[in-house]
Amino acid sequence: MASSAIPRPVPVRKPRKIKWRRHIEGWIFIGPVILGIAAFQLVPIAVSIFASLTNWDGLNPPEVVGLENYRKLVTEDPYFRKTVRNTLFFVAGHIPLTMVIALALALLCNSRMRGIALFRTAYFMPSVSNVVAISVVWFWFYQPQDGVLNGLLSTIGIDGPAWLSDIRWAMPAVIIVSVWQGVGYPMIILLAGLQGIPESLYDAAKMDGSTSFQRFRDVTLPLLTPSLFFLLITQFISSFQVFGIIFVMTQGGPANATSVYIYYLYQNAFAFGRMGYASAMAWILFAAIALVTFAQWKLQKRWVFYG
Repeated sequence: MASSAIPRPVPVRKPRKIKWRRHIEGWIFIGPVILGIAAFQLVPIAVSIFASLTNWDGLNPPEVVGLENYRKLVTEDPYFRKTVRNTLFFVAGHIPLTMVIALALALLCNSRMRGIALFRTAYFMPSVSNVVAISVVWFWFYQPQDGVLNGLLSTIGIDGPAWLSDIRWAMPAVIIVSVWQGVGYPMIILLAGLQGIPESLYDAAKMDGSTSFQRFRDVTLPLLTPSLFFLLITQFISSFQVFGIIFVMTQGGPANATSVYIYYLYQNAFAFGRMGYASAMAWILFAAIALVTFAQWKLQKRWVFYG
């Protein structure tokens, strides 16, 4: 009868010593980044939260007033509601126009024609150009007497308005400039999405007898939905923060017709000396953008196709 073998005890491995030197070297490398984030992001965020609860003017010691700034903004400030309406009007005009034109340009730039790289560069250039220079050029373009736009309209018998001085036309004029200046970036994103769609899908659709519109509807649009979803979020955030064009071209006029939320925030902070009030405005804007972005993330399951 064979004797049962006695199992040998498994040796217990001693925990490795932490190589503190390697860890220290890692912290040394990432230290400047962490300090930069703390100094230029985390500390300003904390100061902004505290300032929104005070009547700080940026110079004198702040006095804590609690939620009074938020209450005044929502219940008492008529300019706050006016700028919210103006901003929503701008967003409602900017995003659809930008998305439609960007998609049309992406489809055009996706074609195989001679010199297409030149067109792509030309369409994208305004997105990386200086917003002040663009605003100044368009400011003279919109001049009622000597402006290029009204000059072109006069050749076909139309008396153009005073674009930037007319309450009815000032905001549409600003929207046109913002779309012209910002359409290049979404065009590039959509162009990349188009070039990622396999040609075999279009070939299969052609064999099934589908028309060009049907291929666009059933193949192109579904496979572009991830790019469209990304652009809807980024365009919504950027359009809520429009400032440079307003500051240079209209200064919020005429009669506050183009005074958007960020411009009013700037006025409160640097023109009226109400840093605490402006900080409260900033956090209300952050909450609104975060809420809409969260809703977009939740709704993406219904229409975004990642196949």
